[in-house]
Amino acid sequence: MSIRLAIASILIILTPLMQTRALAEEQVLNGIAAVVNSEVITYSQVQDLVGTREKSLEEQFKGQDLADKVRDLRLAAVQLLIDNQLILQEFNKNKFSIPDYVVDEQVQARVKEQFGGDRAAFIRTLEAQGMTMDRFRTMVRDDIIVSAMRQKSVTVNTIISPEKIQEYYEKNHATYSTAEQVHLRMIVLKENGQTGKQMAEELRQKVLGGADFDKLAEMYSEDTATAPNGGDWGWIDRKTLNDSLTKMAFSLKPGDVSDVVELAGSYYLLYVQEKKAETTQPLAAVHDDIENKLMEQERQEAEQKWIASLRQKAYIWIDGITNNDGVVTPEHASADNSPATGN
Repeated sequence: MSIRLAIASILIILTPLMQTRALAEEQVLNGIAAVVNSEVITYSQVQDLVGTREKSLEEQFKGQDLADKVRDLRLAAVQLLIDNQLILQEFNKNKFSIPDYVVDEQVQARVKEQFGGDRAAFIRTLEAQGMTMDRFRTMVRDDIIVSAMRQKSVTVNTIISPEKIQEYYEKNHATYSTAEQVHLRMIVLKENGQTGKQMAEELRQKVLGGADFDKLAEMYSEDTATAPNGGDWGWIDRKTLNDSLTKMAFSLKPGDVSDVVELAGSYYLLYVQEKKAETTQPLAAVHDDIENKLMEQERQEAEQKWIASLRQKAYIWIDGITNNDGVVTPEHASADNSPATGN
């Protein structure tokens, strides 16, 4: 048998197998991930939502860690698609409408933002993704509806009480505070025994006699990371060094050089160039920031309550989940039927 005939025979055998596999993969992607009342959410919709982020995860994680991350990502995507479908159904039930020109303006805005206004490039990209303009317009319309409904259906207080702002400020004191810091330089001598200690003492005496600490650090320090910069550690707080060096550094005043510190067979000289006391922004300076955060918290809580009320009134079926709470969690998902395994 000739080589050409052999190859042709192999292709005849493989082609049906390849077609069968492609069909199987398509069936998986078009499989039903969830049902919200009468609307179906497919695995392909889940994949459209998370595909790019999954590739990013594949670059960061491996093995079981990757599997867990991908699973959580897909479960979150199913939840988002369910919530969005509930919102769209609520929009239709109330017979609301959105003018076509609003969708047109949003499409044009996206073309301008993502393609610099090049509509031809935009169309080519849609075609490459297997998407029609009608489908894209539908997606844009749905995005507008979901965003508008979330804002319309959530009512929050426009004024946050002074007591709540004060309470938040006190609980998050560290957020608005800058810890005590010192600008530190250090000489490190790694020579063991009396010789190393003696050299450190001699360098200390030179500093006390007026020699520049940074010049000595550049010449003698064996810390290769900081020696070229005169032993400069920059600004440090009490969490930067170990306890022994931290206590010594923060006991010094600007311009002071420490006693010789022996630690793990090495000898250290510390020099404090500058010092900053702990500072805390007053409540008046952060009042508006706190008020905005609390208003956003209230808005999110109110939105979740509203969506929960939509779930309670709906029929929701999720692949691998038997109850009807409409909330997807890893505990609910089946190991075989969850979106995380629907590849």
